[in-house]
Amino acid sequence: MEVLLQQIINGLVLGSMYALIALGYTMVYGIINLINFAHGEVLMVGALTSWTIIRWMQEAMPGAPGWLVLLISLLIAFIVCAALNFTIEKVAYRPLRNSPKLAPLITAIGMSLLLQTLAMIIWKPNYKPYPTLLPPEPFQIGGAVITVTQLFILGTTAVSLSILMWLVHYTKLGRAMRATAENPRVAALMGVRPDTVISATFIIGAILAALAGVMYASNYGTVQHTMGFLPGLKAFTAAVFGGIGNLGGAVLGGILLGLIEAIGAGYIGPLTGGVLGSQYSDIFAFIVLIFVLTLRPSGLLGERVADRA
Repeated sequence: MEVLLQQIINGLVLGSMYALIALGYTMVYGIINLINFAHGEVLMVGALTSWTIIRWMQEAMPGAPGWLVLLISLLIAFIVCAALNFTIEKVAYRPLRNSPKLAPLITAIGMSLLLQTLAMIIWKPNYKPYPTLLPPEPFQIGGAVITVTQLFILGTTAVSLSILMWLVHYTKLGRAMRATAENPRVAALMGVRPDTVISATFIIGAILAALAGVMYASNYGTVQHTMGFLPGLKAFTAAVFGGIGNLGGAVLGGILLGLIEAIGAGYIGPLTGGVLGSQYSDIFAFIVLIFVLTLRPSGLLGERVADRA
């Protein structure tokens, strides 16, 4: 039971990060039917920006509290990632908005590779240790262990998701986003500016990706220029798993994917007689995804993508 509880805690932490990234995918897809495959690289830029600011602050202000250093680095990562995603949308995606679907897809993949290459040039390709800024002493819960960093991840994710749901469902911007997703041309006739709404969606997605990137780096203690690829791919899988274009589906898919991966990592060895180790835990998530999509192609909660008039 202790192993199961520990893996559930690890899965919730991992799934929280997947959910934050998946929301960026599903918001953009729900509004303009575009899969932004550069989204994982935005996460990577956020983590590396945070790492740079932390190093600078530790040299300039060696006595600063860890939580303050982390907060300042997180805010600066928000700004950098928001500016980056705004630029990507304006330069790479907006000119192709009325093009065949293949063109923006190829552009998104190219943008992903471009950002990886630029990050490798700016930050170098070696792995960098991400400092532990929160108290390292763990807490015991029923025989399992949870750290302050993991509690911070779970709490911050819950607050972020609550704010996002409130923003989408109860604010003027949220109504404009839902109207643009339903029909951008009719929304424009009603006074909504679709270009502004789409840019705002990319900015919100970038902030969530930056938050997930800093959490990912804090939890695993390392950053590198390719660190965003696999979490981005899994978060896209989570968005499809829950129902692409569906905010609730992205959250559900992310949490379930994290739990499946963590529990699979804990039991894959005994289940296969030692043939497979925990490094093969990814196969559980993708097997379940294939199974779910075979039975329900629109995902667990179904797609919420309006038909364009």
